[in-house]
Amino acid sequence: RRPPPRQISGARGGSPPKFNNLFLVPVTTFPEIFIQVLFFRLLNACPVLITLFSPPSVPTSAPLAVCVEDVNDTSLTIKWNSPETIGDSGLDGYTVEYRKDGTTDWVVANEDLTPANRYCIKNLTAGDLLHVRVVAVNPGGRSDPGALAEPVPIREIIDRPKIRMPRILRSRYVRQVGEQINLVIPFLGKPKPVVSWLKDGQPLDTKRVNIRNSDKDSIMFIRSAQREDSGVYEMSVKVDSFEDKAALTLQIVELPGPPASVKLVDCWGFNAALEWTPPKDNGNTEITGYTVQKADKKTGEWFTVLEHYHRLTATVSDLVMGNSYAFRVFSENRVGMSESSAVTKGVATIQKTGIIYKAPEYQEHDFSEAPRFTTSLTDRAATVGYTTKLLCSVRGCPKPKIEWLKNQMVIGDDPKFRQLSNQGICSLEIRKPCSFDGGVYTCRAKNAQGEATVSCKLEVKRTYLQTHGPARIHTSI
Repeated sequence: RRPPPRQISGARGGSPPKFNNLFLVPVTTFPEIFIQVLFFRLLNACPVLITLFSPPSVPTSAPLAVCVEDVNDTSLTIKWNSPETIGDSGLDGYTVEYRKDGTTDWVVANEDLTPANRYCIKNLTAGDLLHVRVVAVNPGGRSDPGALAEPVPIREIIDRPKIRMPRILRSRYVRQVGEQINLVIPFLGKPKPVVSWLKDGQPLDTKRVNIRNSDKDSIMFIRSAQREDSGVYEMSVKVDSFEDKAALTLQIVELPGPPASVKLVDCWGFNAALEWTPPKDNGNTEITGYTVQKADKKTGEWFTVLEHYHRLTATVSDLVMGNSYAFRVFSENRVGMSESSAVTKGVATIQKTGIIYKAPEYQEHDFSEAPRFTTSLTDRAATVGYTTKLLCSVRGCPKPKIEWLKNQMVIGDDPKFRQLSNQGICSLEIRKPCSFDGGVYTCRAKNAQGEATVSCKLEVKRTYLQTHGPARIHTSI
């Protein structure tokens, strides 16, 4: 251990001032040779800073809570907590050492210090019993080791296999023909379990079903499902002598076939009785009902009279007297309605009775009405050169004929005027009027019941621009 530094006084005596753990030494009168021996290079006649010796570094305390995180037949992973006391010198890292049971030679697992609190020792021999310890290293040296409480056998830790069947697969799993099936079934087990599949107790047909296995799940994939893919699939995972099994039921369904036969049993009044038999092909699922339709032989159009019907017999009512009807029946299941139907061979003819129907006499309401203006024309003022429009509305039955007059003269087909009448709205558009277009305009509506007129006065104003004085407005009526 180095001796503590000796304080050096100046020529005038007294202790040198201390600054940031350094002593400030003034100009000295010691012999030069003495100064050269103790303080090499400190020859200038100026204040000199001399570093004090720092306290010696000490090792940290031992790492805490050393334990096993994982172990298999070739590696061992351990973890630990940092030392309780580290000190001012800090922590450079950790050294992991191990030895076989029955020996005294410790082997360093890591060539370089590891800063992490976890380390994996690799390339071990299965069956060995190892003692492991961890040493913290800093500038003060090695700490006391923190060791495992018991030696660790190098072997694979076996976890019992367990299949985690998804909830949706615990009951019957139904899909339609042609759909893609991709089922992921997770499982547990260590080491990696051996996974096997059976369908109805037999090995899978790899041309139809693809199985992909990983460390955590097994995937069953069918690109295009067919009805022959239906069945009970059994999955098995095995680790050594431990095994777990789970089964799922896959049902591939499609549209059903039509009823095997349908016949007309009886026909009376306005009713017809039908009877049919279930379809030969139910689409690999139960039949949920039937749809019954009728068609009049005159039109040939089919109309639904019963749907989602569960019985095998039905009575169709409210048929029209004098018409002949054919009937057909469709099958239904959870996928939908059959593409084809079973049609009756015979037709049901509703005979006419001898009753003569005399229609009651009704007095027809007279909707005729003389023309009547609901909106009158209003007087307007227009400016020369600016198109204006006159509007009114009229009602009457039959539809009245509309005529426009100017100063009691029929306008007719004068291109200067545009006459429109749409759903009782009458309009007269005067295109770019001049001073001569002013006057009294009349709209006349006329039908067989009478006629009506309505008039208004149009003023056309013209503005004269003068170089001096205010502008004058000339009005033409």
